[in-house]
Amino acid sequence: MDSEGYKKEINVKRHTMAHVLAGAIKQLYGNVQFGIGPAIDTGFYYDFDMDKTISPEDFDKIEQKMHEIINQNLDMTKEVVSKEKALQLFADEKYKLELINDLPQGEEISIYHLGNVFDDLCRGPHVENTKMLRNVAFKIDRVSGAYWRGSEKNKMMQRVYVYCYDTKDELKAQLKLVEEAAQRDHRKLGKELGIFMFSDLVGRGLPMWLPNGFILRRTLSDYIMNKELALGYKHVMTPSIGSVNLYKTSGHWDHYKDDMFPSMKLDDEEYVLRPMNCPHHMMIYKNSLHSYKDLPIRIAEIANDFRYEASGSLCGIERTRAFTQNDSHIFCRPDQIKSEVENVIKLILDVYNDFGFKNYKFRLSLRDSANSEKYFGNDDLWEKSESALREILKETGAEFYEAKGEAAFYGPKIDVQVKSAIGHDVTLSTIQLDYQLPERFELEYVNDIDEKVRPVVIHRAILGSLDRFVAFLIEETKGLLPAWLAPVQAKVMNVAESSLDYAKSVYEKLQKAGIRVENDDRNEKISYKIREAATQKIPYMIVLGDKEKEADVVTVRMRGNKQETMKIEQFIEMVKNEATSL
Repeated sequence: MDSEGYKKEINVKRHTMAHVLAGAIKQLYGNVQFGIGPAIDTGFYYDFDMDKTISPEDFDKIEQKMHEIINQNLDMTKEVVSKEKALQLFADEKYKLELINDLPQGEEISIYHLGNVFDDLCRGPHVENTKMLRNVAFKIDRVSGAYWRGSEKNKMMQRVYVYCYDTKDELKAQLKLVEEAAQRDHRKLGKELGIFMFSDLVGRGLPMWLPNGFILRRTLSDYIMNKELALGYKHVMTPSIGSVNLYKTSGHWDHYKDDMFPSMKLDDEEYVLRPMNCPHHMMIYKNSLHSYKDLPIRIAEIANDFRYEASGSLCGIERTRAFTQNDSHIFCRPDQIKSEVENVIKLILDVYNDFGFKNYKFRLSLRDSANSEKYFGNDDLWEKSESALREILKETGAEFYEAKGEAAFYGPKIDVQVKSAIGHDVTLSTIQLDYQLPERFELEYVNDIDEKVRPVVIHRAILGSLDRFVAFLIEETKGLLPAWLAPVQAKVMNVAESSLDYAKSVYEKLQKAGIRVENDDRNEKISYKIREAATQKIPYMIVLGDKEKEADVVTVRMRGNKQETMKIEQFIEMVKNEATSL
């Protein structure tokens, strides 16, 4: 069976198992209002509204009841009913009633009966009998809150997630992946390594970067800024606030308002925290007259932005309400589009090579023409933009796929989807082609025949959100950041009191050389110091005893327990070479 066939078959089983779960919950807890229970990539979930709060202590009992239902060899039968009958059957089920009333006129309404255990409004398909589920391997994963139909305006329900696979081996593999993901979770590692913190008093989704985190961010910012400056980008700084009129001009107020923080009125003018930087950069371009000879103009910024993300979508520093973007806008002539996009792709690949990213694909994100109200601009410009990006990707030989409906509201884009160590697809970098904002801001340059014409804008982000990039990097490396990026590159440790002074002098030399170093001069056993430094993910441990003191050398313990004795000058050169080799 091919992968598509397998996916279809296992999803039928998963969907049926969702009904089994609902039946078990009904039998165990009685008074329950049922939401929906779809299949997902790892199994399925079902939403419940009930007085009883389901906890991990209940999982074994629920799983046992599910096994009991499966072993009854119950038929799964379909019944097509009228809308009137459906409303009667689910008269006491408010969520089902809402779904029924929202169905388009004339659409078939089907009910699936799980024996006499559970009836559900469902399109199917399902297995014919629960005996076909006897070999299915499943395990309840977790319970989380979920707003009905995804809206914060609706009631919060309990969502029970269940892993579900054809075999025990597949389930074991999934549980192993989950365990690995827990060890790599950036929220856990970020706390342990002193990278960032949150405070309810400060506000949800508003990260505070601790000293180690600040060093990490600054090092990343310097890294990408130096690459951009070498390629002719001009860095700027713009305010984290703008007038509402600015965003009305750009179109963001009409198309993005719900994701922005509320406006504030000051001196008869309305302002808003900026969700992105492009309107500010449009005004910087517009500040000067430009000739065709001046183009391309590459404006870049490490900028703080703010978006009012739904509370349920917040996730550590991966998704926040305050974040920092490695952003840039390239203003160019139409004949420069190809070369500029190709250069951005080259920069992305260069950065990914530096970080060792190998598992990624390019996604051509297109508009959904069936929902044209989500976008602005005319069809000709959209088709022109989409065709241009498609041809560039083809000519570069990049592996890519197309995704309808993923475009920005002002233009199509190339997103780079990177597969993480735990199997998640993460959008790290993006390139967007934009004919629309130059029109809305009336941007101009003088062409070679003295006519004023519109430039084209390429929006691009290489590291994307620094916050999300750090989250991805922490999870990808398990916190074992490369030495050039690690907040603490080396820790000096004296073996005994007799080498204390020598350790201090080594620490001072390293510090003077620009190495990010700490000195552990505590009266503790060296084995304890080494274990603690390893827990802190420090790349280099410098162990100094009487032998090292007499020979004026340092013993360097590296990750993987490799150990080497060298002159301190050699160590400094080794650390610096790692950074300069990028």
